[in-house]
Amino acid sequence: MAASILIADDDAVQRRLVENMVQKCGYETIVVDSGDAAVTILTAPDGPVIDAVVLDLVMPGLDGMGVLAKIREAGLNIPVVVQTAHGGIDNVVSAMRAGAQDFVVKPVGMERLQVSLRNALNTSALKGELQRIRHSREGRLTFSDIITRSEAMAGVMRTAQKAANSTIPVLIEGESGVGKELFARAIHGSGERKSKPFVAVNCGAIPDNLVESILFGHEKGAFTGATERHMGKFVEAHGGTLFLDEISELPLTAQVKLLRALQEGAVEAVGARKPVKVDVRIISATNRRLLDRVKGGQFREDLFYRLHVLPLTIPPLRSRREDIPHLLRHFLARFAAEENRAVSGISGEAMAHLSQLDWPGNIRQLENAVYRAVVMSESDQLGLADFPLAAAHPATGDTCGEPLVIAPAFHPTVSGNEIPIAPLPTNGTLGMLTSTGEVRPLEDMENEIIRFAISHYRGQMSEVARRLKIGRSTLYRKLDETAANDPADDGTEDAN
Repeated sequence: MAASILIADDDAVQRRLVENMVQKCGYETIVVDSGDAAVTILTAPDGPVIDAVVLDLVMPGLDGMGVLAKIREAGLNIPVVVQTAHGGIDNVVSAMRAGAQDFVVKPVGMERLQVSLRNALNTSALKGELQRIRHSREGRLTFSDIITRSEAMAGVMRTAQKAANSTIPVLIEGESGVGKELFARAIHGSGERKSKPFVAVNCGAIPDNLVESILFGHEKGAFTGATERHMGKFVEAHGGTLFLDEISELPLTAQVKLLRALQEGAVEAVGARKPVKVDVRIISATNRRLLDRVKGGQFREDLFYRLHVLPLTIPPLRSRREDIPHLLRHFLARFAAEENRAVSGISGEAMAHLSQLDWPGNIRQLENAVYRAVVMSESDQLGLADFPLAAAHPATGDTCGEPLVIAPAFHPTVSGNEIPIAPLPTNGTLGMLTSTGEVRPLEDMENEIIRFAISHYRGQMSEVARRLKIGRSTLYRKLDETAANDPADDGTEDAN
């Protein structure tokens, strides 16, 4: 999902011009004709998410300066680019003092507006990253610190927010790198225990012979090497939250003692004579399906039901691609600041391709890719060449970063199982509209995608079917239908 820009201007012609320019630069738009309407949208509790505002200073009723004042009163941190036909220095100074991020003079050019919006979004992303880092260090992360616009995440977020208001045990499942610990910290930081400790333990990184000591503690002299008393993670998290990451890797012997600790609310240190009462909220996480581990005998069933009270499954990044542009901006802003690099943005071509990759390592892999790109980049804007993973799949895009999809311009014919293959196209676009401005039929676009896949994989039909996630019989049927419906393929002309 592209960034959403609110445009407020009482002049219908200027409003439409700015709207067209913003959309051509790859952003979504919401348009209003007054300052009051802009404030209503910005302050509505259930309103759309707004990433930036293009605001006319001179409007009847509530003018631009009034809108800036309302934004400041509401405590909103949305970047604002103001525009006016009067470019006097007094207007510039007043708008900047009122909180505007940038200032443009009507009629603004597309390139100038694009630069202003990109800088505004990058600055906003950097502020968000700094706040997130500060909250993380202070143990005050909340759900507002989670970067997502995806519908796939909406249900997970609602469930997690409800869980934060209680002490119910939560089990977070999801692939490596999706942000399970971030969710755990947000649950802790949004509940009554936010002022208490948040203690994270990676169960998969603890040697088997030290699991009990690290979790439950040990007394001095309890075993060889125990030269002093250790209180353990349960006692350390007393009053707060204990996050058990990779819980599926916990040895069976330690699972027994963990179950008892959860049942009795007390832990017994190695070598201790009596248990110690603890009050902890348990959040566990795993990148495996814990129920499968139970069926395989690697995880105790009774412990599973103790932990699996409120399950949360975080979808992988490939299932919420609309989050990728927002994550890219935030990571870029952070690493550019940390590395003191003057990198101001990511090209539209690179953004479009990065949004289409599967990212098997999820958010962690995306973060590391941006980190490498920022460090290795030799220009002020990241391009495809800065992302080796994306550079292997070239695409085209316009100057404003409107994402385009690769598609070929050839028409294969079918004769038995023989598929003539045209030369692999180096670039192309999948046109969404007909010459008359209407949306193309889905069947036509599907045929182009299939033709491109055949060319891309050099006629390896099994690979084509696997990549398109359809059966080979379905693939051949679609090709037969295409050949039957396309008289140009057999050299005949339409009689009509």
